[in-house]
Amino acid sequence: MKRRAFLALAAAAAVSTACGTASGSGRGTKTLRYQGSAGAVTLPELAADLGYLGDVTLDWVGNTISGPQDIQSAATGQTDFGGAFNGAVVKLAAAGAPIKAVIGYYGSDQYAYNGFYVKENSPIRSAADLAGKKVGMNTLGAHSEAMLDIYLQRAGADPKKAEPLVVPPINTEQSLRQGQIDVAVLGGILRDKALQTGGIRKLFTDFELLGPFTAGAYVFTDKFLKQNPDTARAFVTGVGKAIEWSRSTPSAQVVDRMTQIVRKRRRNEDTSALKYWKSWGVAEKGGRVSEHELSMWVDWLAGRGELANRKVDITSLYTNEFNGVGP
Repeated sequence: MKRRAFLALAAAAAVSTACGTASGSGRGTKTLRYQGSAGAVTLPELAADLGYLGDVTLDWVGNTISGPQDIQSAATGQTDFGGAFNGAVVKLAAAGAPIKAVIGYYGSDQYAYNGFYVKENSPIRSAADLAGKKVGMNTLGAHSEAMLDIYLQRAGADPKKAEPLVVPPINTEQSLRQGQIDVAVLGGILRDKALQTGGIRKLFTDFELLGPFTAGAYVFTDKFLKQNPDTARAFVTGVGKAIEWSRSTPSAQVVDRMTQIVRKRRRNEDTSALKYWKSWGVAEKGGRVSEHELSMWVDWLAGRGELANRKVDITSLYTNEFNGVGP
C-alpha cells in the first residue's frame, strides 16, 4: 500500500477512535468482529474451537487482503482486532492511530518461515542479481519487503534496484512458474506445497537472516482495551493457550483440528494446503510481546522515510497486561 494511502487511513483511524464512532466496542462486549483468511485457520479461530475464549465469541466479517489492511480495519472500527507485521504496527501507531499490540501470532523458526524462491533454472544466485527483477509478495511496506531490504543491504546492494510487486499469496507460486515475476515470497503451507511440486529453489529465508523471532502481533485500539478489559484478557489469554497447545500437540493433530474447523464453517474452501502446517513461529511463551520485536523495525522504517521524523515510544505500543499465559 502506498505511503500516502496508508497515512490517510491512519488519520481516519485516529479520528474514528477519538470520536468514539467505532461500533461493536461498547463496555463489556463479548463478541469480537474480525477478518479471517480463506482456506486457513487463524489462532483466534483455533482458540475458540478449543474452548479457550470462554464466553467470548468471534464474528467473521470477511477475509483480509494483508496485515496492514487488517490492523487499519481494527483502528477504524470496522473490526475489533487485527494482526500484522510488527513494522506495520509501529508505522500505523506512529501515524497517529491509537492501537496497542497485545500478543504475537506469527513468526519465523525452522518450520515457519518466509522464503524467497526462484525457478530452478533462474540466473538469479545472489543479491546482486536482483537488480531490475520483480519480487512478488503479499503486500508492500511490511514483512516481506523488510526482509528483502535487509538481504540486499547486508550484501551491499541497493534495495531500490529490485522491484517488489503485490501478488496475492494464493497466486504467487503460479506467477513465478509462468514468468510473471522473477522471485516469489512463499511461506508456511503455500511454501511447502510449492516445494513438493518442485522446479523452484531457495534464494534466502527470513529465518536465515534473523534467526527465530516473532514477526507480527494482534492489536486492539486503546479505547477498546479500556472499555473491555475482561474481553481483551479472555481473548489474549485464550490465543496464548492456543499457541502453547499447538507447541505441545503433534502437528498431525493440529492439522486435523484446523481441517475440521474449516469444514464446519461451510465456506466452500480448499483444505488441501493445511496438511503442510508445522508451526506458528511464535518465539515467546504464550505470544508475549517483547520490546525488541517492535523496536527492531524503527530504524528500517526511518531509513525508508516512513516515520516522517516522528519519535516512537515503543513502550506505549504494546502490553502484556492481558496475557494470562506466564512468561
